[in-house]
Amino acid sequence: MTKIILITGGQRSGKSRYAEQRALSLSDCPVYLATARIWDEEFRQRVLRHQADRGSQWENIEEEKELCRHNFTGRTVLVDCVTLWSTNFFFDLQSDVEQSLQAVKHELDCLTLQDATFLFVTNEIGMGETPANELQRKFTDLQGWVNQYIASKADEVLLMVSGIPVRIK
Repeated sequence: MTKIILITGGQRSGKSRYAEQRALSLSDCPVYLATARIWDEEFRQRVLRHQADRGSQWENIEEEKELCRHNFTGRTVLVDCVTLWSTNFFFDLQSDVEQSLQAVKHELDCLTLQDATFLFVTNEIGMGETPANELQRKFTDLQGWVNQYIASKADEVLLMVSGIPVRIK
């Protein structure tokens, strides 16, 4: 049976650390499904540091967009992060919010057909001021709708505040 856990919060709120601990409590060998694109050398070093910190019990998979092309049946999968995953669609689809939203929803629906436990890490980027430029406003809208979609399907939703998980659903 598929289980979906959404872990959301602000930058450096403790989302990934909590998600990693939770995944390890559910499985001895979870999958870390990383969605980031490597933009520059600093980011590459950050990714390498995170991989080293996770340790050998993790199976690391780098996948920018096509998450459901992997078979995760019976596994515990940490998807980190939804925001970067949405960004990949957003930029590849020339900032078209509707096309990006439909692409993410389609991929998510396909992925979660698998009998697995999924932990999705995402950012609550719309909790502050309205962004100053159109591109940021479009992406904030997209991310908010993606988060709502995942939350509607999730068995659990947690909001991380200063390293503390607050149960939402």
